Amino acid sequence: MQWIGELAVSALILIGAFFLLVGSFGLAKLPDMMRRLHGPSKSTTLGIGSLLIASMLHFAMASGHVSFHELLITIFLFLTAPVTAHMLAKAHILRSQADRNSLPSTGRPDGWATLDVPKRAAEK
Repeated sequence: MQWIGELAVSALILIGAFFLLVGSFGLAKLPDMMRRLHGPSKSTTLGIGSLLIASMLHFAMASGHVSFHELLITIFLFLTAPVTAHMLAKAHILRSQADRNSLPSTGRPDGWATLDVPKRAAEK
């Protein structure tokens, strides 16, 4: 039954390495900042998460003790990476006039929440 655990660890390492490779390739090859942001925030999150879970499983099988440090790091990473990507995207939109002008209409009088103060809030 040891081989099942080794197979699971190997599969998680390969999956993690694949996602890290795809994320780093996207970071290097995509043309602009908004597209380049998706490589590290999506792919590498899954890659690092897979590697951390593989590490947790390997050391649980090797020592017989479960270490929750890797699990806590994975949860922290899954919670913080999307928030960071969202903040970077909003900062880029606020700084780039060309990107602001290319945004589609919202179909509402308020406009984009990132750029405009809603009229209801401005009236108060």
